[in-house]
Amino acid sequence: MPSNTVAQFATELKMPADLLLSQLSAAGVVKASVSAPLNKDDKDKLLDHLRRTHGAGAKDENKRKITLTRKVPIMKSASSKIEEKDLISEIAENDPILLKTRTLLSDGFAGVILFGPPGTSKTWYARQIAAHLVDGKNKRVSFIQFHPAYQYEDFIEGYAPGKNGKFQLTEKVFLDLCKKASKDYPDENCVLVIDEFSRCDVGRVFGEALTYLEKGKRGVPFKLASGREVLIPANIIILATMNPWDRGVDELDAALERRFARISLEPDLDLLKIVLDKNKVEAALQEKVVAFFNVVKKHENPLARIGHAYFSGVTDENSIIRLWDHQLSFHFEKAFRLDMQSYEKLKEIWNKNFKT
Repeated sequence: MPSNTVAQFATELKMPADLLLSQLSAAGVVKASVSAPLNKDDKDKLLDHLRRTHGAGAKDENKRKITLTRKVPIMKSASSKIEEKDLISEIAENDPILLKTRTLLSDGFAGVILFGPPGTSKTWYARQIAAHLVDGKNKRVSFIQFHPAYQYEDFIEGYAPGKNGKFQLTEKVFLDLCKKASKDYPDENCVLVIDEFSRCDVGRVFGEALTYLEKGKRGVPFKLASGREVLIPANIIILATMNPWDRGVDELDAALERRFARISLEPDLDLLKIVLDKNKVEAALQEKVVAFFNVVKKHENPLARIGHAYFSGVTDENSIIRLWDHQLSFHFEKAFRLDMQSYEKLKEIWNKNFKT
């Protein structure tokens, strides 16, 4: 599969997509989500950044090798203190999506799912909201991404090799955050951000914990399949993102859905205009892009709808044509695979505005 998005490039590099997002940001390539497009210039900037940080001018060949992997954490000692890096949110405290999230959490929901078509900044928003909910404290939030191979053993507990080479039962992401929330931050929010919530068998991943996500059962001890007794503290919040057209959405466990509220993020013309203004796109071209976006936004086929983030790389006529040739045409062809006549009509509208 060509690495046309952040998620696809992360898969190619065999690394977590959220880590690649942060490395791209450090390289000056800001992407709204793991589904954002990634071009050759973006990849080149990333590699240049990594060469600088790894000492590309060093004589030692090993120092010039670039490895895109998560760094092993350095153990704290009395002589070296690692400062906690704060999370900085780009949204205000009165942001409507943040306010709605806070209200839904106060209504008793275990978490909130940001739900909407691709490119509507769901992942970006989840991170911004999380930063507010944990007061910017990095240690009180965990970011993960579900995928088809994700299992209970990755999320709750599973066997992993220990220092002695023997396999031992190990607490994974969710139990680790629960322990942290109970012991280290009992009076503060701890947030788990789950990207691509519907990409796996979610009920199976949560296992016995599914029942105890409910607010009325928080703090109630229960046993895992291993026999270990655990509990989910009241201060655990789950924020998730979900594309309504992903495989598996219709099969989400009803009991799981009941415990989560949803906030719909729809394609937004105002946000598109902000993106185009930021990229200094000339007024005449902006009008054409907005007109096409509006046609797709109102199309009777919901699979055709896309968000503003698709247009984050548009700066001029050539870039918009490249966007169609190398991404949008494939998206719409798939969306209209059972109605190619509608696809041809949409393609005709595009060509009338952007092809010369």
